[in-house]
Amino acid sequence: MITLDQVLSGRNILRATKQVVSNKGAPGIDGMTVDQYEAHHRRHWRSIAEHIRAGSYIPAPVRRVDIPKPNGGTRMLGIPTVQDRVIQQAIAQILVEAYDLHFSNSSYGFRPGRSALEAIEQASRYIKEGKNWVVEMDLEKFFDTVNHDRLMARLAKRIKDKALLKLIGRYLRNGIMQNGLVSTREEGTPQGSNLSPILSLIVLDELDKHLESRGLSFCRYADDCNLFVSSRQAWERVLEKTIKFIEGTLKLRVNRSKSGLFRPSKSKFLGYTFVGTSGAPRVAKASFARLMYKLKPRPRKIPLGNDPGLDDDPARMENLLRAGRSERGLRTYRHSHSPASAQTDLAGMEASQNSGTRAETQRTVKRTSMEIVRQWTRPVVERQRPSHAQSISQQRLSTNGALQSLVKGLTTESTT
Repeated sequence: MITLDQVLSGRNILRATKQVVSNKGAPGIDGMTVDQYEAHHRRHWRSIAEHIRAGSYIPAPVRRVDIPKPNGGTRMLGIPTVQDRVIQQAIAQILVEAYDLHFSNSSYGFRPGRSALEAIEQASRYIKEGKNWVVEMDLEKFFDTVNHDRLMARLAKRIKDKALLKLIGRYLRNGIMQNGLVSTREEGTPQGSNLSPILSLIVLDELDKHLESRGLSFCRYADDCNLFVSSRQAWERVLEKTIKFIEGTLKLRVNRSKSGLFRPSKSKFLGYTFVGTSGAPRVAKASFARLMYKLKPRPRKIPLGNDPGLDDDPARMENLLRAGRSERGLRTYRHSHSPASAQTDLAGMEASQNSGTRAETQRTVKRTSMEIVRQWTRPVVERQRPSHAQSISQQRLSTNGALQSLVKGLTTESTT
């Protein structure tokens, strides 16, 4: 029996608070950081818990943030307030304890004690057993298209506490704030929510049980699912029935252009592909290229040393001032170097811009820029590049660290 009292128990809330604080993360729409939350919790938690029990607690809208995808486009994240992250984490902990033991052994993502490496190893074993055709299933915008009614009906089978169901439903329908406007949500589980991982597992557990009932071999990591069959003739039947279940029963969408049948060496699972019939995993070319791009050294912008002839060379001064001809450029300079005197000058410039004419502001910008460049072009004791041996040593350290986190990074990219 899953109850609201379990969620709001002191031990569970303390555990949830520690987890949220350790995760850090950006503030929500209220601007509260995790470092400020402890004092807020001591003052207000008792009142908040009473509102939750009474069914009158309304979650704050999430703050929308669009982040770029590795393969182009953007992904929308909803950042809840720290208070709501704690409550969501407390709910998620109880749901994991109640549901995880009943999930399929072929499900690996977002589960305690399971990893992407285990999923890759299992896929490799299927290929070694002779299932050397891979059916890739691509769920189109899974997190954004989860059907709320089906999910709530599935939760209601095990959760009889109506107050808890009501609270989960409010988090599912929670609004998204962007540019001061709040938009409602009719479907989907917001990425960035502490509840999304466990709710996505509950939704896709139906797919796992369906595939198991048909005796199919598969590996699923979050919404990344590959099926393994032994003959080319079997794949069309497998794919057709699976798509029918996903779209007809689960009310999700399959991206047919990215789904299909592949040989192991042409398939891709969590950033890996597989060598022939041996099933030996290797990093996919596209994933390896992204890794090499991340490891590639990039030039750093280093302040120029003090140059006595700088004032006498207007052309060179003009080049240095190119980034400082606008208020935005000066702000960039301030963030990069920010001596106290420069900040004082910038404050004066901003005041001038607010009260003066455009021409006066431009003159102030140029004059202030000249002064700031003189201040910032101070002697740099050592601007040499590191020696060749130092570069090799640093690159080796960076490479080792990157390779250790490779599976985690590739998994994150492949599930988006």
